[in-house]
Amino acid sequence: MSLIETRGLALRHHGQEVLRDVNFTIERGEIVTIVGPNGSGKSSLLRALIGALPPASGEITRAPGLRIGYVPQKLHIDATLPLTVRRFLNLPQRQSRDILQAALLRAGAPDLIERQMTGLSGGQFQRVLLARALLGRPDILILDEATQGLDQPGSAAFYRQIEEVRREMGLAVLMVSHDLHVVMAASDRVLCLNGHICCEGTPEVVADAPEYRALFGTGTKGALALYRHEHHHSHDHGHAHDHGHDHSGNGPH
Repeated sequence: MSLIETRGLALRHHGQEVLRDVNFTIERGEIVTIVGPNGSGKSSLLRALIGALPPASGEITRAPGLRIGYVPQKLHIDATLPLTVRRFLNLPQRQSRDILQAALLRAGAPDLIERQMTGLSGGQFQRVLLARALLGRPDILILDEATQGLDQPGSAAFYRQIEEVRREMGLAVLMVSHDLHVVMAASDRVLCLNGHICCEGTPEVVADAPEYRALFGTGTKGALALYRHEHHHSHDHGHAHDHGHDHSGNGPH
């Protein structure tokens, strides 16, 4: 069965309907990205899928025993609090150093275990959050704009790490993102929301859809081809950054 399935799902936030008639499934091993303008219901959908927001109507079915790893958009840690990465990963449940080190390695941050959380760069911090989400050996990893605040090369590196994790662990990945040019290339399937599902399908299909172009313009298509080229050949990063950056203004921030 699907890991998560919704049927006729509607969601309300502060009494306002934010999403209606969402029929959605995600299967093991898939990378699915949700895009859409601000206020389109992206974060509300994630919150509903993890069980933090009850449906206004419709239903959500999760596979029995489904383990979810969640990487939040940001996490505030008091700058005066001495908290090493090791201590942070041991909250709320203590794990052996070997298990913590293995999770950090998977998240692409093998050397951070004794560092102070408050001294980490944005990219390092997100990798530690990813490591924490992986500790429970999830069936599905859910990320809510996990690269917000990172520059474009940092975002691209983080998404490559996510693809690597998917390959190693065979888990599904569901993410909300505003990094259109990077995300479209890292996904098997894209869901475009604007109060409902306007279009969905492979990145190429969605990039061509009139509903998508009405929201985001046509800039992503060239960046998609370029990112795929760069991604498979791992060179010419500067050019890809420039090209993608030209169009990133088309997306919501």
